[in-house]
Amino acid sequence: MPHRAPDCLGGGLSAINAGSPEGSTIEPMFRFARPDPQVSKTRCRWAELCLAIAFGLASASDFAAGAPIDAAAALTQYRCYTCHADREPLAGPAFADVAARYRDRKDAVSHVAQEIATGLRTGGPWHMPPHPEVSRDEARAMARYIMSLGDKGVHPPGN
Repeated sequence: MPHRAPDCLGGGLSAINAGSPEGSTIEPMFRFARPDPQVSKTRCRWAELCLAIAFGLASASDFAAGAPIDAAAALTQYRCYTCHADREPLAGPAFADVAARYRDRKDAVSHVAQEIATGLRTGGPWHMPPHPEVSRDEARAMARYIMSLGDKGVHPPGN
């Protein structure tokens, strides 16, 4: 049975007679010129580059199309709920209290997102470690969610 090797591997159409003791070559129905190996490597590299760009653009278009980040899922994924809760303080302040604290700042979302990424050390015995694994967009989505809880704070800031 004829076997067609990909052009980028330097093959054309070839057929081998497996039943013959010498393994003689059977003339193929179609003849392809054996491509120059350097040209084949270049074609493969261009093909790989084009595929990488196509997949990258597809991923970027999903992101650019506004694929929303589920902030609650991100807070769970990065284990924020280990130290925080939406409405009650645990080892860290309640998210509603964080929102109430920064409610009057125009840059509250950016500030909270920055604190998520870089961490926060306050005067108490506990501090929030930095989270470099959280992307900027995820941090902003989490900060928007936290700030949306601001009107429902249960503890006054500073307590």
